[in-house]
Amino acid sequence: MNAFPEGLPIGEGWTPAAKADVRFPYDGSVVAQAPVGTVADAHAALEAALAVKAQVAALPSRTRRDVLLRTRDTLAAHRDELEQLLVRETGKPLVDCRVEVDRSLVTLAAAAEEVARLHGETVPLDLLPSGDGLIGFWTRRPIGVVVGITGFNYPLLLAAHKVAPSIAAGCPVIVKPAPQTPLATLWLVHELREAAAALGAPRAMVQLVTGAADVGSALVTDPRIGAVSFTGSAAVGHRIARDAAPRKVLLELGSNAALCVAADADLDAAAAAILRGGFYASGQACISVQRVLVEEPVADELVARLEKGLAEVVVGDPRDPATRVSALIDTAAQDRVAAWVDEAVAAGARRIGDVPAVLVDVPDGVLAWDEEIFGPVVCVRSVPDLETAFDQVNASRYGLHASVFTRSLASAFRAVDRLDVGGVVINEVPGFRSDTMPYGGVKDSGAGREGPRFAVEELTVTRMAVIRP
Repeated sequence: MNAFPEGLPIGEGWTPAAKADVRFPYDGSVVAQAPVGTVADAHAALEAALAVKAQVAALPSRTRRDVLLRTRDTLAAHRDELEQLLVRETGKPLVDCRVEVDRSLVTLAAAAEEVARLHGETVPLDLLPSGDGLIGFWTRRPIGVVVGITGFNYPLLLAAHKVAPSIAAGCPVIVKPAPQTPLATLWLVHELREAAAALGAPRAMVQLVTGAADVGSALVTDPRIGAVSFTGSAAVGHRIARDAAPRKVLLELGSNAALCVAADADLDAAAAAILRGGFYASGQACISVQRVLVEEPVADELVARLEKGLAEVVVGDPRDPATRVSALIDTAAQDRVAAWVDEAVAAGARRIGDVPAVLVDVPDGVLAWDEEIFGPVVCVRSVPDLETAFDQVNASRYGLHASVFTRSLASAFRAVDRLDVGGVVINEVPGFRSDTMPYGGVKDSGAGREGPRFAVEELTVTRMAVIRP
C-alpha cells in the first residue's frame, strides 16, 4: 500500500485518531490498524467542507476532470496492491476484488467525462405575453456538501460512486466507510486529495471520517449539507432519509434479487448464471441471485443442473484465484445466514449443499425468501407460468434488479413491462451492472440513481436565469 499519514484526512491535513484493528475475515488475522473517528471529527469535517464549498464550486472544469483522471491513473498503477488489500479487508475472493478494481477505475474515468457534459438550455419564455422580450436559460449548479456512506462489501467501488460524481459536480464530499473495511477507501481519498493539491484545489474537497452510528448521524443531520448518498441496508437507509429530511437523499439499499427461468430457456446457461450470480462476493451483494422462480415443466431439470454445478464451486481461501466462495464479513453474518437457512428447512425447504447452499421449494414467510440474506444461499421455487413468476417477483417489498432467462422476445419485453424493479436483465444475472448505466431500485430498495452521469444530475440543481435586456 502507498504510505499515507496516520489519522483521518480532515481539512487540509490529517487529524490524529484512536485506532482499531481491521481483521481478515477468513482467519481473523490483523490486516492493519485504521483510525476511528468521533462526532467531533464529523463536525470538523463538516466545517472544513463548508469552508471550501464556494471554492470547489468555482473550480474550472478541467481541474475537476483532471483530479479524477490523475487519481484513476495512480490507482491503476497500483492495482495489484489494491486487489490484495481488498481481499484482506473484505474476505472476498480475489476474482471479485479484481472486478471491483476494474469497475472503480471505470467509475473514476466516467465521472471525469461527465464534467464536460454539465450544461443547461435556453427556455422560450415568450409562450406567454408576459415573457415577451425576456431571455431565459438554466444552468446546473452544485448541490453543496455531499455526505457519502458506504457498505463493507465493495468499499473501493462504493466510495468511488460517492466521491467521483461529487467532484465532477463541484461538491465537497465527506465519505464514511463501513467500520470493517476503511482501508481501500482511505487510499482512494488520500490519492484524490493529493491530486487536488497538485492541481491547485483544496484537499478539503474530499474528506473521510470513520466511526460508529453517532458519527454518521452527526453528518447526515446537519442542516447545512446538500445531499446524502447512502449504500447499505434498507433499515438504516430509511432512518437516514428521515433524519436528513428535507435534504436530498440518494439511497442504494438491499434486495432479494429474483431470476425467472422460462420453460423455453437455455437451462445450462440459466443454471450457470444462478451459480455464478448467487455466489459471487460470497453472496454479499445486493443484486446477487437469491430467489429463483422456474416454470414447472423444467424445474426438476434445472435443480439437477444446480446440484451438479454446486459440487464444483470452489470454497476456501479468498487469496486463491480459484476460490469462488469464502468467509462472510464476520461471525455475526455467518450465524445469521445459518439461522435463516435452518428456518427455511424447518418450514419445508429441501437443502442442497452446505456452504454455499441451494434451498428448493422455499415457502413464503421465511426470512431466506422474504428478506435479503446477503450470503451464499439461493432459494428455488417452481411456478406454473411466467406471469405467476412475475407476480411473485413483484410481491416482494424490494425492487432492485431481476432477471429472466428465455428464448422468447415476447417474454423478454413482457418482463421489462411487468417487473417492478429498477433494472430488468434478460439472459444474464441480475448482478450485471455497467457502472455507466443508471443503477437503483424502487420500493424499499431505494431512491435516486447512481452511475456517474445520473449521480451528477442528482448532485446538481437547476438555476434559472431570466433577463430583460
